Amino acid sequence: MRIVVAISGASGAIYGIKLLEALNKARVETNLILSDWGKKTIALETDYRVEDVIEMADCYYDLNNLGAAVSSGSFRHQGMVIAPCSMKTLAGIATGMENNLIIRAAGVTLKEQRKLILLPRETPLTAIHLENMLKLARIGVTMMPPVPALYNKPATIEQIINHTVARVLDHLQIENELTTRWGE
Repeated sequence: MRIVVAISGASGAIYGIKLLEALNKARVETNLILSDWGKKTIALETDYRVEDVIEMADCYYDLNNLGAAVSSGSFRHQGMVIAPCSMKTLAGIATGMENNLIIRAAGVTLKEQRKLILLPRETPLTAIHLENMLKLARIGVTMMPPVPALYNKPATIEQIINHTVARVLDHLQIENELTTRWGE
């Protein structure tokens, strides 16, 4: 199995990092793209070095390399996740403005009718944000804002993050035990 993971510049880079860790544990090939602000957010919000995050991936692609493997429909994968997804990136996908590799790879994922999951991070949401999300949801993009579930009574931030990552993995049909499930 092969998954494309992108970390854009919205707050919450830890979601993408924890997703990479979980995919590695599940022995899934990962193809990583980081936006410039994604790199800055990793440095600002986490204890990870950008180099360490890049090393977690099987393949890493520069944001400006529009000729990278993931920019082609002939590059087969089972889905793409943008975690977190900034409103700028979401708007670029919604309008087809493929001016960087994250947006280009997402566009290719859509045209090839593969699974695309976005973890949009913004609050409050404007009508523009909502319209862009609705536009993408109507064509099959999965919108998974990282909203904490409280039924499992999380005691740590890590448990909150793991619950969201577990839900992403569920949508990719990847077995995991990152969270307590309802009724278990």
